[in-house]
Formats: sequence, C-alpha cells, structure tokens
Amino acid sequence: MAEESSISGKGRVVKITGVANPGKTCSILIRGSNKMVLEEADRSLHDALCVVRSLVKKKFMICGGGVAEAAVSHRLSTWSNSLTGMEAYCVKAYAEALEVIPYTLAENAGLHPIQIVTELRKQHALGNNHCGINVKKGLIADMREANVWQPLLVSISAMKLATETVQMLLKIDDMIGVR
Repeated sequence: MAEESSISGKGRVVKITGVANPGKTCSILIRGSNKMVLEEADRSLHDALCVVRSLVKKKFMICGGGVAEAAVSHRLSTWSNSLTGMEAYCVKAYAEALEVIPYTLAENAGLHPIQIVTELRKQHALGNNHCGINVKKGLIADMREANVWQPLLVSISAMKLATETVQMLLKIDDMIGVR
C-alpha cells in the first residue's frame, strides 16, 4: 500500500507498506521542485548506482582526481622517449590523449585546465604519483590525503574503450589505404 503523509510540517513523504516479500530490493522515490531538478536528481542517483555496480564487479579503489590517467600518461611519455619512428609518435600521442581526462575535470570545475594539467604533469614527473586535481580547493594535491577515491573499474573501462576505438580507427585507415 502506498500513502502520502506529512512529517511535522517539513514536507510530505510517500510510504510504501505491506510488501509481502520485499527480498533484497529497494525502491527509491525521487522528488523535485520541477522537472529539471528531478532529472538532475535522477542522473545523480544513476551515477551513484553505477559506482556501486563498479565496486561490486571489481572490489578495488584507486586515487581519483585524474591520478591514474596522469600516472599512465607520464609512464607512456617516458617510454616513448626510448622508442623511435612511428612507435614513438603513437605512444606519445596516446600519452597526451590520456591527459584529456584531467583536462576535462579541471575545465568542468571552472579551473584553468592548461595550468592545472601542466602542474599535474610536473608533480608526476617529480615522482608524486598520488597527486591529482582537488576540485574543491582548485589545486594539485595528494588525493590520499584529500580522501578522493574512485573505483578501479572506471579507469580500466575508459582506457580499454579508448584503446579499442583507436584500434578500430587504425584498421579502417589500413583498409582505406589498401584500396
């Protein structure tokens, strides 16, 4: 049974009672003052559920704030210096492409992305492998100390998808080149 009731003048809530076999599921009712607020709340709830799903699939957390992407970018960039020819160019381009993630994070936080990513690159070059973008303070900081974490699966999925996309594009270029 579903009923709407008041809570001591603070507003109304919907109560659902009498569920015969609730099992291990739950229902979430979202309220909002208008459609835009409701849609934003729905997106936020979806994002939160995706984080939980990621943690259920792979139970590992890593530093957030673009740390993983900056670290992999730095390592690839360093490795590309030991390569020659087309391999060096491709690895360097892949390393630069990974910096799009911290760049976008800085941009969405209203920071100066070029300045922030340059400082992030510098910190990783100095060996500060846990430095990332602290969007609340608008600077580069140790994400462990700032307690900023993300599921490992998020970064793995993003890097896999990016790599597969590039591979697909390279195959298309090979096909076109043959004709």
